[in-house]
Amino acid sequence: MAKREVELVVISDVHLGTYGCHAKELLNYLKSIKPDTIILNGDIIDIWQFSKSYFPESHMKVIRRIMKFITEGVRVYYLTGNHDEMLRKFSDLKIGSFQLTDKLVLPLGNKKAWFFHGDVFDVTMQHSKWLAKMGAVGYDTLIIINSIVNWLLTLSNREKMSFSKKIKARFKDAVKFINQFEITAAELAVEKGYGYVVCGHIHQPEIRNIETENGDVLYLNSGDWVENLTALEFNNDAWSIYKYLPEHYAQQTEDNDLLDTEDLNEKLDVKLMFERFRTEFPG
Repeated sequence: MAKREVELVVISDVHLGTYGCHAKELLNYLKSIKPDTIILNGDIIDIWQFSKSYFPESHMKVIRRIMKFITEGVRVYYLTGNHDEMLRKFSDLKIGSFQLTDKLVLPLGNKKAWFFHGDVFDVTMQHSKWLAKMGAVGYDTLIIINSIVNWLLTLSNREKMSFSKKIKARFKDAVKFINQFEITAAELAVEKGYGYVVCGHIHQPEIRNIETENGDVLYLNSGDWVENLTALEFNNDAWSIYKYLPEHYAQQTEDNDLLDTEDLNEKLDVKLMFERFRTEFPG
């Protein structure tokens, strides 16, 4: 499969280390693109629910693929989220083309884009972190049950369903929270004079122009790799939402089942990167 050239890719809410993460699908996507810049907009590794007993090889392959991009000189920005907030103590770390930070502003054409995860808008996160963590465990459990149900539905040739999407749609408070999240992000972006504001956190892929009292801004959300399997792509001064479709990767999936020599090279790239890290930060 020929790799697609992409100027900028935004991925968020992968939640590596959880049962709901679609790491194989994300790996297929990453192997299909040739990006200039990648922005990992928070909750890539789910440190909240991290367990030594569950971190499959497919999850490790995603990390190796990202590191391979770095060794190739692709600019990779890792913006911290609430599930990987432990990394915030290392904010502004730079190694080669990699940078770890909490927020980012980049010029895109004649506009500026403001990137951040978005958990700062979550009142539950700010005041009842234990409740948010409990909710994360419940969400992961719901995803596991949903996966089993969808497996049974597939066997009976019936359409799959998303429990969490149905729950969000039924509860007005969930819809209201998402709307307030988007409006708040837009208002702050307008105040700062940004043309784009790009978030994650709420697992709701979106591109829409939002008008405020002081102006308008293009609000974007990259969605997630738990339910929606989406990313944002920027090319030729235009944004689009990329939606993963299994049929686009049928041949690539078959190839991945064979001996993956490219993966062996990635392991070597990762080893070299860690050696470079040890050299630059010996302490």
